[in-house]
This record gives sequence, structure tokens and C-alpha cells, in this order.
Amino acid sequence: MTHSNQLEQWLAQERDIAARLDGGIGPGVSRPEQIAGLTGLQQMQAMLRGELPFAPIARTLDFLLVEVDEGRAVFQGTPGAAHFNPMGTVHGGWFATLLDSALGCAVHTRMLPGRGYTTAELSVNIVKALTPKVQRVRAEGRVIHCGRQLATADARLVGPDGTLYAHGTTTCLVFDMPAQSKA
Repeated sequence: MTHSNQLEQWLAQERDIAARLDGGIGPGVSRPEQIAGLTGLQQMQAMLRGELPFAPIARTLDFLLVEVDEGRAVFQGTPGAAHFNPMGTVHGGWFATLLDSALGCAVHTRMLPGRGYTTAELSVNIVKALTPKVQRVRAEGRVIHCGRQLATADARLVGPDGTLYAHGTTTCLVFDMPAQSKA
């Protein structure tokens, strides 16, 4: 597949998902009663359908969830001038946020109902600068291991032509979510 064909497919998928999200609940945080009894994968699938709120940071930093499966999450982002560092390239924090989202959400897909996680370690390696000439990038996170207390995942940030811009890993602590009071 050519670079332009891949980009066209990414943009078409982005338009479809953005329309679904815009017609859904919108940005925010899910209430406990909205996610009660759902696995992490079910929560992520509902978010992608617009049935649960998506993270507000996605709008702030111009990225969105585009695919989710068991142990896998893909985010697509639009690097732009608003994300520049003083040197005129995209700030490393933008790379890290996109990778962290893919890594964390990949781990989230492996959570059973009532289980949660938090990032304990995040490592990002930026291997090529990003400028707005690169219209879109994708961060694909995949779970390597998910146990009772720890989960690990890795991710790659690539352009539609397959160029690698960054890669990263995470270690997450896995735990039982605290019971929510009805008060």
C-alpha cells in the first residue's frame, strides 16, 4: 500500500470515529455506574462507539483512539504547530502522551471488572523529529504481560509510510478498584 493510500485510509477512519465521538457522550470521566460489571476491553469498545466519555486530553492534544482489541490499543494524532517546542519541532511530551495513551489503554483492555491500573514507569525513545509536514501518526500499544499485580506493554509511534518516530514501554501496577459508596 502506498503512503498516500495509507494516509487516506487513516483519515477516513478518523472522520468516521470523530463523527461517532462527536455524536456521543463527549469528553469526560466515566461514572462508576456506567462501567460497573464491564471489562476494560468492553469499556474501551464503548468509548470508541461514543457510549462512554473519552479523555478530554485527546481534544487538547489533537489525538483520538482509533482501534482497540484484547491487549492492543491504537491512537492517531495530528502533530501541529500548537505542539512545537522552541526549536520548531513537536515537543517530546506530545510523543510521550500519545505513546502513554496507547500503552495504558492496551493494558486497560486486559482488566477484569473491578480491576484498575496505574502507570509506574514510562520509557520513551524518540528516534526522529516530528514536524507538521507529517500529517498523522499512530501509536500502537501492545500488552507484553498482564498479571495479578503488574502489567507491561510496548508501543511504536509511526507515520503512514511506516517511518518510526518513537517507541516506548510501560510498567503498570494492577489492583482492585476501591468500592464506590452510594452516598
